[in-house]
Amino acid sequence: MLILTRKLGESITIGDDIKVSVLGIRGRQVRLGIEAPTKVVVHREEIYVKIQEENRKATKPVKGDLLGVVKLIKGKIKGPDKDRPSVIDYKDAPRRPDGGAGDSQKPTA
Repeated sequence: MLILTRKLGESITIGDDIKVSVLGIRGRQVRLGIEAPTKVVVHREEIYVKIQEENRKATKPVKGDLLGVVKLIKGKIKGPDKDRPSVIDYKDAPRRPDGGAGDSQKPTA
């Protein structure tokens, strides 16, 4: 770890395009200003740690999800049940004579 000492108003440069400046000192707290390109993501460490934890949680498989996938694959391997259609395509489903209007049909004279 490189350790540098800076006074209020002084800066350090990281690479060609990142500048860290000391903007204020209040007791044990130091206020920093960071100039960096928009493509460089800057987080406080505690926020970065939370983001990493959430990312790890999101990548862990959920047992129920895996069981569902296994059942789906087994169903595809065995083939469709005799009593169950393999695909339901509603666009080819027969239409009611009333065009689907149900009880709102016009009375006939």
